Amino acid sequence: MSETSTKHTLDPNTWIDKYADYLFNYAVTRVNDSDIAKDLVQETFFAGLKSAKNFEGKAAERTWLVAILKRKVIDHYRKINSKKGKAEVRMNFYENSDNEGSWLEERVPQTWDNDADKMIETTELKSALDQCIDNLPEKYAMVFRMKTIQEFETEEICKELDITASNLWVIIHRARTQLRKCMEDNWFNS
Repeated sequence: MSETSTKHTLDPNTWIDKYADYLFNYAVTRVNDSDIAKDLVQETFFAGLKSAKNFEGKAAERTWLVAILKRKVIDHYRKINSKKGKAEVRMNFYENSDNEGSWLEERVPQTWDNDADKMIETTELKSALDQCIDNLPEKYAMVFRMKTIQEFETEEICKELDITASNLWVIIHRARTQLRKCMEDNWFNS
């Protein structure tokens, strides 16, 4: 009895037509910068070509490319986290009311309400938040960005950073606490 399973193949000549838009959309939602997203997709295609000989056919072509892209996104954040203070992670406050303030859940200070966007420039708020994130300990900033901003799955972050889920949530809690204090000290009380 032979086991029948689908063995997937690669066709790099069709990657751009088939997957470029999907991979770009995937990347841009994680890095929030279209130029960086384009670069990451190009790097993904290049890495796919270089490692095509290692493709075992167990996953679909798109799934395999997405896995490569995920690594590229993680590498991107590792690189910018190693250049502390130069990262430009953008959070889209007030651009999507469904997510407004969700980074701190219900613990947002009382002075930060729906009128805040009328009183301040959104870019100034983003800049203050970026500065507070940059002031976090490196591991806190990396975990916070990956989980809260980039919306990586808990399991993926734990595997990548070799930490437990409970450790991840402790780091997230501590990062949020420090961000709240930083924002209160440097933004709301200034």
